Amino acid sequence: MRFGSKGAAEYGEMYRFLLVLTILSATGLQGWQTLINNFAVDVVHLDGQQMGMIQSLREVPGFLSLLVVYLLLLVKEHRLAALSVLILGLGVASTGLLPSYFGLVVTTLIMSFGFHYYETVNQSLTLQYFSVAKSPIIFGKLRGIASAANIGVGLVILVLANWLDYGEMYMVLGGVILLGGMFCLCQDPADRSLPPQRKKMVFRRDYWLFYSLTFLGGARRQVFIAFGVFLLVKKFNFTVQEVTVLFIINNVINYFASPLIGKAINRFGERKVLSLEYAGLIGIFLTYAYTESRVVAAVMYVLDFVLFNFAIAIRSYFQKIGDPRDVAPTMAVGFTINHVAAVVIPAVGGALWMVDYRIPFIGGAVLSLVSLVLTQCIRTTEPADS
Repeated sequence: MRFGSKGAAEYGEMYRFLLVLTILSATGLQGWQTLINNFAVDVVHLDGQQMGMIQSLREVPGFLSLLVVYLLLLVKEHRLAALSVLILGLGVASTGLLPSYFGLVVTTLIMSFGFHYYETVNQSLTLQYFSVAKSPIIFGKLRGIASAANIGVGLVILVLANWLDYGEMYMVLGGVILLGGMFCLCQDPADRSLPPQRKKMVFRRDYWLFYSLTFLGGARRQVFIAFGVFLLVKKFNFTVQEVTVLFIINNVINYFASPLIGKAINRFGERKVLSLEYAGLIGIFLTYAYTESRVVAAVMYVLDFVLFNFAIAIRSYFQKIGDPRDVAPTMAVGFTINHVAAVVIPAVGGALWMVDYRIPFIGGAVLSLVSLVLTQCIRTTEPADS
């Protein structure tokens, strides 16, 4: 079967394979995120602390991403990618079937295992199959395609929300992902000539900056994921339709911006791109904390969403300094490091929210400042020609 476009043909079988799985993964995560805050408030009746705990538990599978290394002893990497998307679809489809705090914990964990394990393998395969010059471009293209998929999901939810309840919408989205995952499980895009990956944990002193930026990125990202939309819903009373419109706006922008970010990394280098990201995030988090305008809060949400894509530069930085045989184990370890703080911060932030909702956002600004300082330590070769 032919997937795609001239661009897909240019980059080969693995690109087409990852393209389809990325669309499915984006569909699942976007659908889940679009509905979850309103589902939690309107149906399950969660408060800020409970929502923070749900978001913390959602990151536990990311913390356990290091187990991917051992799963690769049992299953090929591209097969694991397809299996992960299948599990993601199962979690999404079952979300509305258990409308309770405990039920949401269970379905969130299932969904999250699928999403995080796919993202780990996706990053590993991209860095293995594409050169230093091409990998930022591929990451950018895949993010752009994911944004296009997200737009489609948002439009579908806007229509379905008039006819279906939350559980039925989750079932429809999850069913589509399950079917697509089964199809991809039957594909074999692997290139056996690539360097074999080490199938054990890899920790190297030379990778300290990659580890540090990954850890801080996970910590500050969780402030946005756990409390950004929750602020819009809880403080500014955004409806599910308004949240969906914001998601669509985000993804229209990112569809065009993500490929440009990949090109910018090649042109300006990782240090400049990441410095711009972290400087912008300081202002965004402080604005979240103190604005009383729902319009300003919505604009900050859109800007935050765009800046998240700049994190591609952390992975391209590793590709320049790392051993090619370390890609799979280091991406797995990196995902775990990314989620060490992410497991704790939403729960702690939820408790602090009950004291003053501004505290989690001020903490996000501090984390961004530390990241900005560490980014100045990046030293690589000249940016590669694309």
